[in-house]
Amino acid sequence: MLKHCVLKFVVLSLFSSLSIFSALSASARDKVMVVSRGDDNAAYAIEMIKLGLEKVGRKFDLVVEDGALSATKLREELISGNIDVVWMATNMDMEENTLPVRVPLYKGLLGHRVLIVHKDNRHIFDHVKTIEDLRRFKFGQGVGWADTEIMKANGLTVVAAPKYEGLFHMTDGKRFDAFPRGVHEPWGELKNNKDLDLAVDSNLMFVYTSPYYLMVTPRRPDLAADIERGLLIAIDDGSFDQKFFNNDMVKMVLQYANLKDRRIIKLRNPDLPPKTPVDNPKLWIDISTL
Repeated sequence: MLKHCVLKFVVLSLFSSLSIFSALSASARDKVMVVSRGDDNAAYAIEMIKLGLEKVGRKFDLVVEDGALSATKLREELISGNIDVVWMATNMDMEENTLPVRVPLYKGLLGHRVLIVHKDNRHIFDHVKTIEDLRRFKFGQGVGWADTEIMKANGLTVVAAPKYEGLFHMTDGKRFDAFPRGVHEPWGELKNNKDLDLAVDSNLMFVYTSPYYLMVTPRRPDLAADIERGLLIAIDDGSFDQKFFNNDMVKMVLQYANLKDRRIIKLRNPDLPPKTPVDNPKLWIDISTL
């Protein structure tokens, strides 16, 4: 009788330990770690992570840590697995070293760039018509940003800074002539920096193909596959576009960007990865319809 009770206790203890271990393992697998600087891009990207995982029925615990890491630091932390997902414009390096979710979060809007300028410089681009005209100006961008390399590759002079927030102060201090931003970004950013003397140029728009993706650590291919599969489901059932067109930044494009009256200067993106799904029209916005 004693032996039977002892054996039963051992079996129950082993079963309980295995159950706890299994639960902890499942919890660890389904925890998704991101770092957010709390801006509008972060809020939207986090919404899209949730949408993708919910569409495939994956249970997850999204852990959001506050932080303002540089693009270079984000890359390092993502590759090492300390962060599970980041969001940024894609390039060859990121696609070779991480797992891109090839669903452009902004449907290609990021490659339509307008210029934040100091209020004193609102008219300095009034007579610019060609890329040659642009080469006498200086443009601010972030260290490690895909857009920085695109502009350099097109012969533009770039002043690179390590921190996103600092670029607004540098624009205010006239350290360069303009700070190019995705067409959906500047009005919210000016609202967040209303103490600075900044404005949006009303004349120009740079256009190039630059998808803004979720990038997943190479240590979690299952997570990357689930997010991508879920977002493609959301594209097909309309829930992706519902979030996109109800996003405050996209609404600001419709209200303020005045796209039809802007002079377009096209730039080439030499670092556009070959697997970019440029032939799938469901993934991209046609700005003529906005």
